[in-house]
Amino acid sequence: MDIFQAIVLAIVQGITEFLPISSSAHLILVPELLGWPDQGLAFDVAVHVGTLLAVIALLRRELQQIIPAWLRGWNGFRWGPDGQLGWMVILATVPVGLIGLVGVHWIEANLRSPLVIAASTGLFALLLWWSDRHAGANRKTLGILTWRNAALVGLAQAFALIPGTSRSGVTMTAMLALGYHRVDAARFSFLLAVPTIALPGLLKARELAVSIQPVAWSSIVIGVVVSAVVAFLCMRWFLSVIEKVGMLPFVIYRLLLALVIVLIVS
Repeated sequence: MDIFQAIVLAIVQGITEFLPISSSAHLILVPELLGWPDQGLAFDVAVHVGTLLAVIALLRRELQQIIPAWLRGWNGFRWGPDGQLGWMVILATVPVGLIGLVGVHWIEANLRSPLVIAASTGLFALLLWWSDRHAGANRKTLGILTWRNAALVGLAQAFALIPGTSRSGVTMTAMLALGYHRVDAARFSFLLAVPTIALPGLLKARELAVSIQPVAWSSIVIGVVVSAVVAFLCMRWFLSVIEKVGMLPFVIYRLLLALVIVLIVS
């Protein structure tokens, strides 16, 4: 992989990781459509580290409240609102973590085909459109998130293991369907990204540590920096416009992407 390919793929990861359009689908499809070689495990780790740094930077104030409150709660086993939100993030991460650990190899072997990506891209686009358009007033705030709703969002997030689904997309879909405000749905989705990106990233980093394959450090540095900057800017933009534009532009993009994939492979 040359420097140009590294920059392009890092930009793709930075843009698609937090928008409801599926980063995994794009990272599978872009190299395949352009005839590029597989970017390799080391680069996958790099771009995930970049997007993780971006979401931590964006949510640093929330994390500075949630993490200390969660840790303090162990003193007497009493958690305030911020500490409880930390537990809800953990609860919503459990399903995707368990299913990912058990089924990751089967998923990679059987669900990475273009037609599967097209089907999941289109189906979950329609669910996103429905939840944004028909799911009530969508006025609940993150401050009144319940344990039940956090668990339901966590179950929905497990579908993100299917390429083309979009982790951010399916969690926002669930939040909107449960009646939460668009911005609050996006912010909870971003909070869930911290453990959901960090845990698989650690597993990939462990695989990389024992790998005998050479590491192209220039591509690694580019992947981290470019994906971090692009993801941070993309999240800020998304939060600033989501209430005005809604989810329809992303729904239309997903449907067009699904159509293009079908036309290419048929």
